Amino acid sequence: MRKFLRQYSLLIWLTFILITGFVAILLTSYIVSKDSLQQGIAEKSLPITGDSVYSEIQKDILRPVFISAQMAQDTFLRDWIINGEEEPALISKYLKEIKAKNNAVSSFLVSDVSHQYYHPDGTLKIVKETEARDAWYFRVRKLKTAYETNVDADMANHDNMTIFINHKILDYSGKFIGVTGIGLTLDGMKRVIDSYQTRFHRNIYFVDAKGNLVLAGSAVKRLGTNILKAPGISSIASQILANSKNDSLHLEYNLEDEKILLNARFIPELGWHLLVEQELNEQLKPLHDVLLMDAIISAIITLIVLSLVLITVRRHQNRIEKTAATDQLTSLPNRQAFDFVFENALLDSERSRQPLCVAIIDIDFFKKVNDKHGHLVGDHVLKEIAMIAKRSLRESDVICRWGGEEFVILLKNCTLEKATAIAENLRLTIANNDFSRTTDLARTRLSITVSMGVALCKDKENEDSVFERADVALYQAKENGRNSVYFSE
Repeated sequence: MRKFLRQYSLLIWLTFILITGFVAILLTSYIVSKDSLQQGIAEKSLPITGDSVYSEIQKDILRPVFISAQMAQDTFLRDWIINGEEEPALISKYLKEIKAKNNAVSSFLVSDVSHQYYHPDGTLKIVKETEARDAWYFRVRKLKTAYETNVDADMANHDNMTIFINHKILDYSGKFIGVTGIGLTLDGMKRVIDSYQTRFHRNIYFVDAKGNLVLAGSAVKRLGTNILKAPGISSIASQILANSKNDSLHLEYNLEDEKILLNARFIPELGWHLLVEQELNEQLKPLHDVLLMDAIISAIITLIVLSLVLITVRRHQNRIEKTAATDQLTSLPNRQAFDFVFENALLDSERSRQPLCVAIIDIDFFKKVNDKHGHLVGDHVLKEIAMIAKRSLRESDVICRWGGEEFVILLKNCTLEKATAIAENLRLTIANNDFSRTTDLARTRLSITVSMGVALCKDKENEDSVFERADVALYQAKENGRNSVYFSE
């Protein structure tokens, strides 16, 4: 047991650290995400939903306000009142057309001269200051503004709850002569609420100044008739009702084991409070799923990491061997690695009877490049030639850094004629390349040429013999003006 612990102590400690770290990260991530989600719902999502509902309400109310203003300024309507309200049938016809044209549930006119209440079907009643249901008219008469929005029972429409736009009528000298306007049902608002509840899975409802539930979506059933008496929300009801400004309140309350996030705002046009709430646990379900998925992923990662640790030594050894076989400047195989590759390629060539060629590359006047431009430019030239060669050669070809300014190419399954053509193409590519384009070290155009010697491996020929013939061909290229390709059969 002690031997096992001593042998695998690093792995055991690493396992403990990984598991502890992952658990700490998961818990921290969950807590931060939960707080962020709760804050996002309370401060962004719920207010945005409230803003959307409020915008729909304003849109529904602004149009009837405009219609009521047009009615109040209509010369026909004002002249009819001023001229003694003769032929009531004319005003009923006018109100009927307004109602039909604007798809309203009600249109009305109350004269301050006769106190008659006119609607599309005729005269409804005479408004009296002593009657409670007529208090709205005398309130409007004292308004400093041109109109008010009021939610009340429509006496001309079976006392259905209706949003009325009550607009003052003034004669041509600015004297108050009556009130006119139209009424809209709350059905449109209820449809908006239901659509938002379905889309966002949030409860949306309205309460009046006394906390009475006046309008709610079909999903809201647990509140009863008044939030002051409803379980859970009653603890914050006084805060909601105390808000008489059109500012958002971010509140929360507990209902049994559920935390409810709530956004409340006062709507001055209606005198109601708009409440939008959402259950937090429902929103946390995706977060729980993510936490579980993260835990599974963490477990998999832990297993992978531990498996990697077991083979780290071997990989490290392979990396050392690879580093020893790679030229650090050009990232090409070095001479030691090439010897191994060449031996295997030579055996394959003898076995398959496929031709094998070798090409030696020597950079022309490389010493002058170093002397004139510096060794950094010389290093850049070596790296650039290596990249050009890798792009120009076939996938099966192998190029290595032979030493100094020399490179060697091994061309498998390649005749001498084809190898010479490949070498010539590479020579032209290098000669046409401006080596100053890819470095800031050379201030003027930098052209480089190479000389190349190519040799075909013969039967039973060893490495030294092949390279000796390729070297002879390279010497011929140099003796004949450089920047050329010569071959040895």
